[in-house]
Amino acid sequence: MRHYSNGNEKIKMIVILCDFIILNLVLIGLSKLLPSYEPTYFKQTPRVIFFVANVAMVFAQYLFHSIIYKRLISFEDITGRVLKLAFTQAFIMFLFLRIISDGGGFFRYMFIFAIALFLILLLLRFCERFILGRYRLAGGNMRNVLFVGSDPAILTVYEHMIEDPTTGYKVQGYFSPDQLVNCPDKLQQLGDIDLLNKLMDGDESINETLRNAIDNADELFCCLSHDESEEIVRIMRFCDNNVIHFYYLPRQFGNYRLNLQPELFGDLPMFTNRREPLSNIGNRVLKRSFDLVFSGLACLLLLPFFPIIALIIKLQSPGPVFFKQNRTGINGRTFKCYKFRSMHVNANADLAQASKDDPRKFAFGNFMRKTNIDEFPQFFNVLKGDMSIVGPRPHMLYHTEVYGNMIDKYMVRHFCRPGITGYAQVTGFRGETKELWQMEERVKRDIWYIENWSFLLDLRIIFKTAWGIIVPDKNAY
Repeated sequence: MRHYSNGNEKIKMIVILCDFIILNLVLIGLSKLLPSYEPTYFKQTPRVIFFVANVAMVFAQYLFHSIIYKRLISFEDITGRVLKLAFTQAFIMFLFLRIISDGGGFFRYMFIFAIALFLILLLLRFCERFILGRYRLAGGNMRNVLFVGSDPAILTVYEHMIEDPTTGYKVQGYFSPDQLVNCPDKLQQLGDIDLLNKLMDGDESINETLRNAIDNADELFCCLSHDESEEIVRIMRFCDNNVIHFYYLPRQFGNYRLNLQPELFGDLPMFTNRREPLSNIGNRVLKRSFDLVFSGLACLLLLPFFPIIALIIKLQSPGPVFFKQNRTGINGRTFKCYKFRSMHVNANADLAQASKDDPRKFAFGNFMRKTNIDEFPQFFNVLKGDMSIVGPRPHMLYHTEVYGNMIDKYMVRHFCRPGITGYAQVTGFRGETKELWQMEERVKRDIWYIENWSFLLDLRIIFKTAWGIIVPDKNAY
């Protein structure tokens, strides 16, 4: 699917031009800084090298040109794109040079060149993104947006547009026969559908402010019911005739937002409400391979500390060293989750969450919980295949039963393996959930992770978790 993210072709071309400038500067810089690494053929034929490098960049740009000009783009998307661009350019350049030359020393130099090109282009991307953001904040490269309809799906899109002012969206308002429920004050109702029809017909009696709103619109998002198909076609025809991009939003049923993805059943197109990146076998192999390598290394490195931790636990609290509890795993299956015991043995372990001043905790157990040390045995769960390094945190069976009946889409979080750490935990929703809304937010973030998984996202969550060991989260208890 082509992702919606309206950008600007002029900005795209400027960024590509800057990439070619950086490419040539990196070649010059390496020849000056690392002359001993530079292959003899590079020194003898510099013009050929620059020509081949720029031709290779043309091919690389065709495959992986910059995407920072797009309005809704993530850190992971930018980094991944730059990585592909730099190494594709270096690989194509290496192949060309091997064909036209029989010299040696190419591979080591090209690897260094690819790393340098990647790092400098990545730094350039964020500088460009910053400048573009400031430009849009100043009023440049703006997109004027109109909404039609009163479905809650409109509010979801609106919130995405305004959460980052640097994306450059200016929402004019919405036309609808009914007011949007829980509509923020800044999103104004401009009129009903009859008024919209008059504006589309060019009625001169309508005030100038409303005429300007529709005359200056760049994009229109429509969320009307299928019963109003004639009105939808009328709006599409108007957009086509006035160079306005039209988008139809799937309706939201109650609190259930459709996230429709196209699939083919033979030759017949159909839609599914969820497609997880980890349903792709390549992504699953990548994630599982990383889990095995990371967990194996972690177990080897942490093994000498296990006896020390076990001794302290025994000295401070009688009972077993490890705490084993049944928890809900992938596809709703039950598994034994391992932890270092951080509480005195008690009858409420399978029912009550840990609280801030929980009397069940002993001193070292409290320290372990704050620094995540109590989770270390879960690396064995990862090796067994019950868990992953990153994923939704596994809940005790009692909570799965309770919250599964209270929170819409709660069980969706079990579409992937639970994790030692997760997106919800590093975004402020760790620890005790005193109120229902806290668990709802946690579930929302778990589902977002499942629907937006990437390897770079996992690395980002791991980094934030590691930082949490150094600077403990205030909710870690």
